[in-house]
Amino acid sequence: MMGQSRSVPVRAVTTGPRHHFFGYYDKSPWDATGRYMLALEAPFADREPGPDDRATVGVIDLEADCLLYPLAETTAWNWQQGAMLQWLPGATDRLIIFNDRRDDGFISVIMNIRNAEVRVLPRPIYAISRDGSRALTPNFARLADLRPGYGYAGLADPWRDNPQPADDGIYEMDLATGESRLIISIAQVAGLARDQTMARRHHWFNHLLFNPDDSRFVFLHRWQRAAGGRYTRMFTAAPDGSGIFCVSDHEMVSHFDWRDERQILAWARRREVGDRFFLFTDQSTKFEVVGEGVLTADGHCSYSPDGEWILTDTYPDQENMRRLMLYRPDENRRVDLGRFFSPPELQGPIRCDLHPRWSRDGRQVCMDSAHEGTRQMYVVEVAEVVDAA
Repeated sequence: MMGQSRSVPVRAVTTGPRHHFFGYYDKSPWDATGRYMLALEAPFADREPGPDDRATVGVIDLEADCLLYPLAETTAWNWQQGAMLQWLPGATDRLIIFNDRRDDGFISVIMNIRNAEVRVLPRPIYAISRDGSRALTPNFARLADLRPGYGYAGLADPWRDNPQPADDGIYEMDLATGESRLIISIAQVAGLARDQTMARRHHWFNHLLFNPDDSRFVFLHRWQRAAGGRYTRMFTAAPDGSGIFCVSDHEMVSHFDWRDERQILAWARRREVGDRFFLFTDQSTKFEVVGEGVLTADGHCSYSPDGEWILTDTYPDQENMRRLMLYRPDENRRVDLGRFFSPPELQGPIRCDLHPRWSRDGRQVCMDSAHEGTRQMYVVEVAEVVDAA
């Protein structure tokens, strides 16, 4: 797997001994001005969070020696996706949103970082529409049981003994009113194009993401393999749960991103081709291979704000090194930005994936990494690479 290598500046924006990270690759930690960056802080990194473990929600001032200002705490977090901490679309200069656990439920909190005003919503969030009006969420207690590393500790799943519940699944919540409803049930999707592998197996939903104009969202339907592991199908639907469409159903779909309103880039399996990055067209059978012979491994992929570049990474190789790279589809050209050591003791739910994500102007990349001994956040300067295209 070879690409053009470029030496680019990489700087830590957090420091130990405490551990710092942002979360997943599908959202930007930068605010609208580019001065502030969101982060989570934890006192340990060698185990999964328990029900009483708290992570600090903070904001980094990149123009003041990267000082981290604590804002709140949360007990609803994990190492892979944090607390779904993010700037609220439409108010990315002042409002943040994150998940927490209160009383007997998971909830979400909207906070104004300027005056510390807080508004609590009755459900947690996973995906937020690009206009900031609504959120989608699965059952995080079910994820804690069936996909460790992506759910939250502290609450039992009411449907733990139900493999395919008809009254649990994907919920939609109005962020202005807090009103919510179930829009797609697990039983509903498990009943579509059903085969023998699905019987008596526990099913769940994961990885929800709105498209750029909020007309559709994508989600993964997963169920247990008899011999361990999981099967995955990728679906899309309208925000009200109607118009469900199966985009890919050849056993495996991993990371993905919307290229535009209709096309989805995803690492997936097509039996007639193999495992590749594919560009699927929603509500059709059209697909094409992306990066044949150049992008040869699964990674956390996302398009640059201008759509010209794909940012992705890799899992550890035989030397426990993770690769960070850019890929320009128009030229079938890959630029390797660096290789970063992954401590072998950080495996499974506590692993430290790079989870690279773009700055809002597409000139920087933020990643989480443990290559210097503690889990920290780093900013990678990519302006010279993208400007040279």
